Amino acid sequence: MYEPNVVGDWQEYDEHAGLRVRVHRLQAAEPPRGRDDAAAGLTYFSVRVTVENRGDRPATIHLEDGQIDVRVGPDGEAAFIDWRNSQFIEGFDVYPLRRATAVLFAAGPEACLSQVDVQIQLRVDDDWADRRLWAGGIGLHEDAVGAHAVSARDVLAHQVSIFLREQAEEGTA
Repeated sequence: MYEPNVVGDWQEYDEHAGLRVRVHRLQAAEPPRGRDDAAAGLTYFSVRVTVENRGDRPATIHLEDGQIDVRVGPDGEAAFIDWRNSQFIEGFDVYPLRRATAVLFAAGPEACLSQVDVQIQLRVDDDWADRRLWAGGIGLHEDAVGAHAVSARDVLAHQVSIFLREQAEEGTA
């Protein structure tokens, strides 16, 4: 079983030499064109997905609706994705040493936003890449600042440890 990425990590694709993807800047944010009525009572957040080409030839990138799945909370419930406010990558040629970024606006219950999972399935030159998962949450920081700061990877490891401990306790009862 492969290990999920932490929000902020780069994921390289073996099947597409030089191509890598990063889910980053997961933060609370209001959408630029106003809130969708269907998101009433939910808290909006945004996340960026950047595709970088470090290879030696251009790659045509597709990252559209249906290729991004966002789940929130400990039960992994689907987040509301605001397609009207989101910006996707639709058939863009990413040349060597260049990047393209998609910006996704989503919403979920505020209490669930400390756990956000983003799954991406990139399409490159009409070939589907493997699905990859990034885990993070609102309030967790990608870049730790200061001597006593805790990194997002440490916080995620702590959450996994607590979950495993709880599961072990349930099994011994």
